[in-house]
Amino acid sequence: MIHTVCRVYATLTKTVAISCLSILLLVSGCATTSVPPASSAATVPVTSPDYIIGPGDTLQIFVWRNPDVSTTVPVRPDGKISTPLVEDMQAVGKTPTQLARDLEVALGNYLNHPVATVTVTQFVGNFNEQIRVVGQAAKPQALTYRDNLTLLDVMIEVGGLTEFAAGNGAKLVRRTGNGQQTYDLRLDDLLNNGDMSANLEVQPGDIIVIPESWF
Repeated sequence: MIHTVCRVYATLTKTVAISCLSILLLVSGCATTSVPPASSAATVPVTSPDYIIGPGDTLQIFVWRNPDVSTTVPVRPDGKISTPLVEDMQAVGKTPTQLARDLEVALGNYLNHPVATVTVTQFVGNFNEQIRVVGQAAKPQALTYRDNLTLLDVMIEVGGLTEFAAGNGAKLVRRTGNGQQTYDLRLDDLLNNGDMSANLEVQPGDIIVIPESWF
């Protein structure tokens, strides 16, 4: 009886996993192909050279000669921050310098010639620029994009593959000018065999889906 229940549970688990992966690939709306060199991905949006504040970032706000209104605050999921004297100011989508100037304007209602500095102390980044890893990674998570980030860098940060991962069955879902495109990945070859031809530069907004092996 116990063995029968285990077999049924395993079958249901695999069915759910297959369904989730199928839905994600269907949403991409394009055929699966090999990943092109990063230089050929001309349709991928180019990130700004300046850091853009995102939800979940932690900001250190320093107001010169005004320690009472200097503080460290998180950026809320709604994209706003609250500081002494300033409530519900939009932070997401701005650079730290832009936010500092906006704070100076708001604080000017209470202080004489305020000078503010905003420093990002913990980075999450804009949602659209995160790299998201789901499925059979050791630590599935969303990562902050940075210049020249590669697939190998991403896999190191998520702790590699689980023992149940089908690494060479992994997919990358990428935004393009025509919607989304799905590409094949060879994570087993890259991580277990050291095949650097399977490495590639990732782009802002990439989603890496790692399925479970059935054997």
